[in-house]
Amino acid sequence: VIIVAGFQGINDDGHITTLGRGGSDLTAIALAAAIEAATSEIYTDVDGVYTADPRVVKDAQKLNEISYDEMLELASLGSKVMQTRSVEFASKYNVVFEVRSSFNNNPGTIVKQEVAYMEKVVVRGVAVDKDQAKVVVSNIADKPGTAAKVFRALAEANINVDMIVQNISEDGRTDMTFSCPTDQVLRAEKAMQTAKDEGTINYHDLVADEAVAKVSVVGIGMRSHAGVAAQMFRALHREGINIKVITTSEIKISVLIERKYMELAVQTLHDAFELERTA
Repeated sequence: VIIVAGFQGINDDGHITTLGRGGSDLTAIALAAAIEAATSEIYTDVDGVYTADPRVVKDAQKLNEISYDEMLELASLGSKVMQTRSVEFASKYNVVFEVRSSFNNNPGTIVKQEVAYMEKVVVRGVAVDKDQAKVVVSNIADKPGTAAKVFRALAEANINVDMIVQNISEDGRTDMTFSCPTDQVLRAEKAMQTAKDEGTINYHDLVADEAVAKVSVVGIGMRSHAGVAAQMFRALHREGINIKVITTSEIKISVLIERKYMELAVQTLHDAFELERTA
């Protein structure tokens, strides 16, 4: 029986350090990969991975299986079940793991490489992240190199930028919008102001809106099914929910909306894609 501290590791300098929130998950997956275990069991305070947060959506269903890619997207989009790095590690070394409750013996959710039948379900889950802010940089020069300067300044300040939108140019000036975690807004404002004072970036104003939330739908079935975005936007429109920013990937669509509509949006999308029938 191997017993180790579940959240410690060694950094590039050889010093012992912590692995961050969810570090025990990463340790378990790494050990499973090292000893070539058939599977790894991750015990947590929930029965598994759900189609949505059960605290928000009462009819959310536990998934029996989910692919690495879907689990990674859900983890990065606000689901707190698994640490993102641990899912990446499991995918890289093909470690099959099961997320299950430490309070009962019920079967959990198995996370593994995708198989053909998984693609039949277009959307597997709805995730929400309320700790997001929308930042608008107004009246900035619309010319080659401007975006590079903006996001270089933000990167140097360790700002995790997510969504990015640039408006149509007018008289050579435009507005640029991006989202970032709410606890990084002050650093972002300071970094942009410093760049402006130094003459690196010329813009008129920077306005942050922290009363927003990011809502996402995820599913590997999106790769082979059309109309997911239309269905998502139509469902939100029926509830009068305005979309501020949109971003997409191969298996996910995320929108930024007013935070007060967050729970309504999650329930609406869960119903729209009939996730209670597809778990």
